[in-house]
Amino acid sequence: MVNQYEIHAVAPDGSEAGVLAFAQQKRMAFKEQVTLYTDEQKTTPVFGFKARQRMDLGATYDVTDANGTAIGLFRKNWKESLLRSTWHLEQPGHGEMVGRETNMVVAVLRRFVESLSWLPYHFEFVLGERPAFSVQKKWGLRDKYVVTVHDPQLDRRLVAAMAVALDALQGR
Repeated sequence: MVNQYEIHAVAPDGSEAGVLAFAQQKRMAFKEQVTLYTDEQKTTPVFGFKARQRMDLGATYDVTDANGTAIGLFRKNWKESLLRSTWHLEQPGHGEMVGRETNMVVAVLRRFVESLSWLPYHFEFVLGERPAFSVQKKWGLRDKYVVTVHDPQLDRRLVAAMAVALDALQGR
């Protein structure tokens, strides 16, 4: 069993602007790794993320490009995440961003009522007091996430890796 991801670009007018990347995540991996490719056949890697540690609640994930060059990193703050998921994301030369679920009620319900894990959620990532980007899970039969980037200096690959990780790693 695997999770599959497609990352689509949306034009400023809201129309579909094309597929940017594909990914698959194996379930029950001991050392989490997700690679994003240019196509479904997985012929050309674009970027990915990999855990530094094996099955660790506070694991750090390195995000790299196709050549293995560091793009950034992220980690879950497991203490703060007991009630409301909190992530830390770093881009070299840009500083540390903090992302949290915006709705405390939904966050608590998703943790303590297993049958409600499908509830949509919304994360806001900030750099200091400034909004950096947001990830919003939408209602629907298939999971769909809308990512809005507010900071034009953010590496879109790092943001896309974090968005995939929010889905892939939230239940771990």
